[in-house]
Amino acid sequence: MEKYESDTTLFLREFLRENPEVVDKQRQARATWWDKTYDAEQRRAYEDAKVPKKPYEYYSNNT
Repeated sequence: MEKYESDTTLFLREFLRENPEVVDKQRQARATWWDKTYDAEQRRAYEDAKVPKKPYEYYSNNT
């Protein structure tokens, strides 16, 4: 029995075979947005700078 591959999988395999530079672009984008070192001091400063929210005020049209 042959292994089934969806049309989407086949498309992606063909696309990546024809455009190998896309994989490098994906890695660069991931490094830009996700692969960051954790800076505890920066996070602490961010948390300390938050302004507390006021509670939501409910108004009634009944007077």
